[in-house]
Amino acid sequence: MSLSLNLRNSILTLSLVLSAGVCSSIWAAPSLEHQVQNAQNEKVSLQEFAGKVVYVDFWASWCGPCRKSFPWMNEMQAKYQQQGFEVVAINLDVDTELAHEFLAKLPANFNVRFNPEGDVARSFDLPGMPSSYLFNRKGELVQRHVGFYEQNKPAYEQEIQMLLKE
Repeated sequence: MSLSLNLRNSILTLSLVLSAGVCSSIWAAPSLEHQVQNAQNEKVSLQEFAGKVVYVDFWASWCGPCRKSFPWMNEMQAKYQQQGFEVVAINLDVDTELAHEFLAKLPANFNVRFNPEGDVARSFDLPGMPSSYLFNRKGELVQRHVGFYEQNKPAYEQEIQMLLKE
């Protein structure tokens, strides 16, 4: 794929994310009440994770910090899945082939969903990339993180551990 096409796709994705703030007043607060696409391009609900502690992460193929977050999300999924924890990474690339290229290099051992239209991202009013949202077992939003910072990994994990004890 040409660099110009990758750049165009990145700009389209970023504009979807940044336009979220323009209409944020008409969108609901972040919740699990959204439909996204699975790997088979079928619409699925984030409600499939109801009753679990859910870490929803928005990412794109062009996002540098996203590359750093994937190994950590793999680790958290493996470590806490048996206790009722699920990572759901929602890709925002307009061209999902770019997401698949990213995943070929950095495999995800957690749930990957797709939102090329960006409507779910707009409803979450993303402040930057990546953005992650932590929901408790009741489906209530309890934490939001903008970016991914290596030095914050212990704090992120502690939040997960606390919610799993509830």
